[in-house]
Amino acid sequence: MNMTKHKAYLVLNAGSSSLKFSVFRQATGSTELQTILSGQIAGIGSLATFEAKDASRRVLAKHSWNESDSNSRDIMLQYLLDWISSTLVDDQIVAAGHRVVHGGRFLGLPMKVTPALLNDLEQLVPLAPLHQPHNLAPIHILARNHPELDQVACFDTAFHSTQPKQAKTYALPRALSDEGVCKYGFHGLSYEYVSKQLLATRPELASGHIVICHLGNGSSLCAVKDGRSMDTTMGFTALDGVPMGTRSGSIDPGVLLYLMREKKMDLEAIEDLLYRRSGLLGVSGLSNDMKVLEESDDPHAKEAVDLFCFRVAKEVAAMAASMGGLDALVFTAGIGENSPYIRNMIAQRLAWLGVKLDADANSSRQFNISATDARVPTFVVPTNEEMMIAKHAMNLLAAA
Repeated sequence: MNMTKHKAYLVLNAGSSSLKFSVFRQATGSTELQTILSGQIAGIGSLATFEAKDASRRVLAKHSWNESDSNSRDIMLQYLLDWISSTLVDDQIVAAGHRVVHGGRFLGLPMKVTPALLNDLEQLVPLAPLHQPHNLAPIHILARNHPELDQVACFDTAFHSTQPKQAKTYALPRALSDEGVCKYGFHGLSYEYVSKQLLATRPELASGHIVICHLGNGSSLCAVKDGRSMDTTMGFTALDGVPMGTRSGSIDPGVLLYLMREKKMDLEAIEDLLYRRSGLLGVSGLSNDMKVLEESDDPHAKEAVDLFCFRVAKEVAAMAASMGGLDALVFTAGIGENSPYIRNMIAQRLAWLGVKLDADANSSRQFNISATDARVPTFVVPTNEEMMIAKHAMNLLAAA
């Protein structure tokens, strides 16, 4: 009997209170990947729970931990690995791929994890203190408890490393820029995946000017030309750009000086305001969930939705200006993929650029939602950052 197992890749996306995971199977003799397991550990630090599903989204397992164990990422990650090992009969995990939010100025490609790389990534914690430590935690745990398992770090900033200098530079003293106070951009794994999917379907756009709108609880836009990032709305941090679920987006720095001077707000209060109490939640006073706001008859909810669409449309035009044209518009992520209303509101504001939607195609979530007489085609392309990470892990190990 042939007992050769399929190669499989574990993808981990670790946050402050959650650990999302997916497992991808590599077909024998092929580079095609198939999702076979997914799920998450939620409630880390309080009362953690585990749920796993198969490829058809059927729940396979649930588990919970007491308060003490819920604070131990070691215990929970080992439970996940043991469960995967006992569940996969025909597959063997050969590598773990990780989403790491920050790769700094010099890491423009996925990297195999080494002690030296981990040390470099730890040095970037001050640039992303709310994300980077949590991204690195499972890497440290696996390196310590399973040193035989190859690990690959994939950076959310890497896709934007191709941007020209003027797109990355703030008008600050050069000494600060030289220290790394510059624009990095995020959601790079999403933009990489979406641009590859679009160009595989519409190869005539390979050298085109494409604006991708990654609209979700965290939102940003990216200008893509020749398949490379030319500009993006997020900057030094993931606070910049358009309003988000609870994040403010771009704001006059003078507002912060005012709040510190007149309202006596300290660093922690400002951080809490900008990251957790602003955006759609702050404007509406109701919710950070776009679906809730769309369905609400509260005038403040409508104001929040209108502001969001106004700012996104404004940034589409800015992205087009950055790269000198607009040949296609793409919507992706939770809001971008699932809200015909938001897509239509944004498109109406971009009619002067040649954007026009077909109402039926838009409402039925088709791939091409453009009107037949639109000068600029508009597409809906579902993102899959986990698949992108798995592909990077597979390709990096194959090249080793």
